[in-house]
This record gives sequence, C-alpha cells and structure tokens, in this order.
Amino acid sequence: MRSPAAASRILIAALLIVSGLLLVACSGSSSSSPGTSNSSMSAPTAEVYDPYLHARPAVDPAASVRSGSITTADGRVRTYRLYVPVSAAGSDRLPLLVALHGGLGWGAQFEANSGFDGLAESNRFIVVYPDGTNARPGDTTLLTWNGGLCCRPASDAGVDDLSFLRLLIDQLVGSEPVDPQRIYATGHSNGAILAYRMACEMSDRIAAIAVQSGVIGVPCRPTRSVSVLHLHGLADSNIPIDGGRGSGPSGVVFPSPREAASSFAALDDCPASPIDQADPTNGDVRSRVWSNCSAGTEVRFVTVAGASHAWMGHPTTARSLVGEPYGSFDASRAIWSFLATASTR
Repeated sequence: MRSPAAASRILIAALLIVSGLLLVACSGSSSSSPGTSNSSMSAPTAEVYDPYLHARPAVDPAASVRSGSITTADGRVRTYRLYVPVSAAGSDRLPLLVALHGGLGWGAQFEANSGFDGLAESNRFIVVYPDGTNARPGDTTLLTWNGGLCCRPASDAGVDDLSFLRLLIDQLVGSEPVDPQRIYATGHSNGAILAYRMACEMSDRIAAIAVQSGVIGVPCRPTRSVSVLHLHGLADSNIPIDGGRGSGPSGVVFPSPREAASSFAALDDCPASPIDQADPTNGDVRSRVWSNCSAGTEVRFVTVAGASHAWMGHPTTARSLVGEPYGSFDASRAIWSFLATASTR
C-alpha cells in the first residue's frame, strides 16, 4: 500500500503531465551561487523524479549493533560496526550496504548521522560502518580514507583501505545472511571518494554505489559496469559543484563532481543524451539520469539548490566543518531507494 506521501507525489506528477507543466523550470534556492544554478542542466525536463519511491521510511532500530575488527596484511587492526536488522531473521540472503564516513568522521558517528540502521530495519538490508585511520594508532575518532586524491593522513600514508574492505566483505558474506550479488557502497565526502574508488577498482564485488558530495580520485578502469547515484548540494563549498579548492581542512583542489557521473555514464556505455527530471514536491531538486545502459545499470546525478556539504536531511554536530544541513531532502532514504532497484552483480 502506498503511503500518503507517495500517493501525493503520484497525483502531483499526473497533474503536471496532463497540464504540460513539466517543461516549466522551478526556481532554485536563493543561496545558489552564480554558475552553479540548476539551470545549468540544460536538457528539457522529461520525467518526474521521486527520490523515495523504492524505500520505506525509517523505523526505530530493533537490533543491537555489533563491533568487530580485522587485522590486515599491513598489520593494522581495522574496526567496524555492524547492524543486522531483526527483520532479517529467517530470511533469505539480504543486501549489504558498506557505509563510509566522511573525513574526520568515524563509523559510529556516520551511523548516528545517517540513520541507516532505521532504514535497514524497515527495508531489510544489512549495513556495516567501517572505520578509517589516522596518524595516531589506536585513535577511534577523526579518521580518514585513502580515496587517492584525498584525504590526509590516510592518503599520505598510502593506507590500503580497499584490501580492508575486501576482507570485511568476504568475512560478512561468510558469517551473515549477505547476498554476494547485492553488495553496495555509500559514503559522504571523503567516504564518497572512497566509494567511487571501490566502484573503479572493486567492481567485481560492488554492484552499485550511492554517495553524497564526492568525486573520483583515481584513474577509473572498472572491469564491470556499476550503477551510480551522486547527490550534491549547490551550496557545498567543501567540494564545489564546479570544482576547485574546497573550503574544508583537506586543502584539495577537486575536479567538478559532475565529471564523476558523466565519466561513469561513459564507462557504463549509457546513452549519450541523459534525461533531466524534477521533483514536483521540491523545486530545489534536479536529477539528470542516464538509463538503459548496456549492462542494465543506471547513473543518476542529483543536485539540491541551497544544500551545503552536510549530510542532507539529518542533524549534525559539525556545522563548523560542513555547514547547516539541508532539511527538505533525506539523502539516506534517497540513497536506499536507488540501491534497492540497482542492477545486481
């Protein structure tokens, strides 16, 4: 049964189609900077984007979170947190979501910030929150990932995060009811950059990624097609929408995030002409989608006018680093809605 919110979206979409108003561009937030407005997505709007179509709302988590560790070949003891929903009891194999915190974050922090446990319970998937590293062995907070381009100190030390994640996935496939054909990655900022690296270098294990505020930080040569969802705020100064030096502590000069999506569209052999879509319930939201790709994958790039670097739709205690969260778009639910129907490996 559709929720009232979903029924409302469908009704609104029908009215728009009948009246021919889908060609009218909604104005974005006044906080968008010059050169980064949603009007830069110039293809005509052809369809409606419903960001939550395939994801039930989050519920209160009913299971306990478990902590674990793995010792990698370089002698590092790597840690993680794991949530297996109560709804998994007696079920078949479930999808696994690898959720990667941002730079100067950590697994428990991203667990609280994203709310994926509640979505895992209502949508029946398993979620794991790995921890990055820093320059002080034993520290459990203020961690980073080696995504290639970013971020210190993990990138400076050449930490092999991919080996850790391969070991972690292998362990969970062996010990939990994980479907090895439905392994997905998500991440924020530095975690999004690592998720892209997983798509580029671990495409044999990862069927899809869905991220907020990232870029590709390595030469990208996936051996298989990977579906991609990329969310990005137009008021994000940490990783600017048009590229350039970010305002965050990394000091990195970033390529335009748009290049990440278009690059994967080419790598996935998607149609040359994407379709632009609008969310009729929120004029700040624009989606550009490449579908009907050769391996059944899809690439979607979503911009939100007025949204900062902070994880959208969820409170944060790090406003000085990431800005005020945009409250009218739930990044976590939109991410699971995309992954729930992503092509399996």
